[in-house]
Amino acid sequence: MSVVLLACLAAFVAAVIQRITGLGFVLVLVGPIVLLYGPLEGVTIAVLLALVASLTAIPLVWKQIEWRRTWWLIWPGLIAAPFGALLVRVLPEAALLLLIAAMAYFALIAGWLPALSASLKGKPGAVVAGSAAGFMHVASGLSGPPLAAYAVGDGWPQRRFAASVQVIFAVFSVVSVALRGLPVSPVADVWTLVAATASGILIGTLLSRHVSPRVGRIAMLAIAWAGATVVLVRGILALLL
Repeated sequence: MSVVLLACLAAFVAAVIQRITGLGFVLVLVGPIVLLYGPLEGVTIAVLLALVASLTAIPLVWKQIEWRRTWWLIWPGLIAAPFGALLVRVLPEAALLLLIAAMAYFALIAGWLPALSASLKGKPGAVVAGSAAGFMHVASGLSGPPLAAYAVGDGWPQRRFAASVQVIFAVFSVVSVALRGLPVSPVADVWTLVAATASGILIGTLLSRHVSPRVGRIAMLAIAWAGATVVLVRGILALLL
């Protein structure tokens, strides 16, 4: 199978899972995409596709979006985002791989840290969570954990949070693309990945009526743990060789 075909499959599955669970697009995608394209180009492609996924999903969840809460998470992230871009530019490839793996593992265990959610409440919690999310989104595309932790700590209903976070992902992805630049891969390949992502969101919308979020979450965790582990191993090997 070609690199583009494998990447399209990963993007499609990630988009389906995001539509079913409300989260997890980059978490599922980052492992395969980094292995296929490398840490710099892989994450650049991932944040572009995250933008596509969010823009495709927003019209489907428009009525559930809470704009005021969303804004309080966005603006701190806009301030922190350039620091994520700076970090990416100064780190060598091996360090980037390890950074991506570390952020992926943090994304996977953040939900098991009650103290994290308990500390993120109200506007101060939104500023902290938004700043962390903006930084992480530019650096790795993985901005979900601090946002999800804030949602739990502040008692944000899951359905409204899952809708609102699509706007946050979209804004952070636009900023990430502006700071990181567009992918250097062939334009035809990028458009093929965009089509696969949009198709995954649409198919995921249909499947969400029949597949429980629990099943989607199990699939998301299995793929994400495997991807993070492979990226970690590759980073360690790159550091040693």
